[in-house]
Amino acid sequence: MKRLLSSLTFVAVAAMPFAAIAQDYPSRPIRLVNPYSAGGGLDQLARSLGQKLQESMGQPVIVENKTGAGGNIGADFVAKSPADGYTLVMGSSATHGINPSLYGSKMPFDAVKDFAPVSVSVVQKNVLVINPAVVQAGSVKELIALAKAQPGKLSFGSAGTGTSQQLSGELFKSLAGIDIIHVPYKGSAAAMNDLLGGQISMMFTDIPTALPHIKSGKLRALAVTSAEPSVALPDVAPLAQQGLPSFDLKAWYGVLAPANTPKPIVDKLNAEINKALNSPDLKEKLLSMGQEPIALDVAQSGKYIQTEIDRWSAIVKLSGAKID
Repeated sequence: MKRLLSSLTFVAVAAMPFAAIAQDYPSRPIRLVNPYSAGGGLDQLARSLGQKLQESMGQPVIVENKTGAGGNIGADFVAKSPADGYTLVMGSSATHGINPSLYGSKMPFDAVKDFAPVSVSVVQKNVLVINPAVVQAGSVKELIALAKAQPGKLSFGSAGTGTSQQLSGELFKSLAGIDIIHVPYKGSAAAMNDLLGGQISMMFTDIPTALPHIKSGKLRALAVTSAEPSVALPDVAPLAQQGLPSFDLKAWYGVLAPANTPKPIVDKLNAEINKALNSPDLKEKLLSMGQEPIALDVAQSGKYIQTEIDRWSAIVKLSGAKID
């Protein structure tokens, strides 16, 4: 009996520091690293989420853009930061889904072992858009016919090699049996500028980036990349319903911390993030941008990321994309 009481006392005492860590956290500003350029869908989510966390946790949440190497520079910075909950990264289907198979041995971090998943927060569907002043196609069927009539002439831009935008385009090429040229850019904004200017023919891009131009008529939305329609573009049919039945791709965004971040801190962050995602004002804002909150818990987030790594590995192999 004495031994049992002693053991219980030890467990209680050992747990006290961790409880205190969670109770005191955060006691100073939190840095939220976005490994991509400002202005895109991930950046908009980071800033909206950061504002909500700042309000609920009582400390500034500073969004910092650390770009380069397909998001690997910013993610690697966080992987090597102190595991104290004060440096987090906006992870994505690129950094923690595509890049492990795209970069292979050149990856500067392990997407699973070097991070503690906090919350897979939203899924985001890409949209296929064309510049109607340049490309005379009113549907996916007409676009495919045009590409087959002019092999190698049409081009599609992306935010860079290995992004979900490029892989969407490569899968489109493969399933449609067409020859279109990939033009990689350093971020969505640069690619979008050239699409609007007529330098490229089309783009698979995130809905928040394209939406203002679709509404203004400067771009025409032909399809979304997921198997189901987007709340933000309910009248735009999926590619899967326009002759490419196996086409189903969507991006995801979430928050991760360095590996070995204390579990009470990770759990607290997950609860605060998911509370923010379920708040009516932020939820409405995200849905209007084409980002659909899923707000997974910590365990679900870890499983989701591993599943995404496996799924994107097959698509990278199919596309032939690689980093030289």
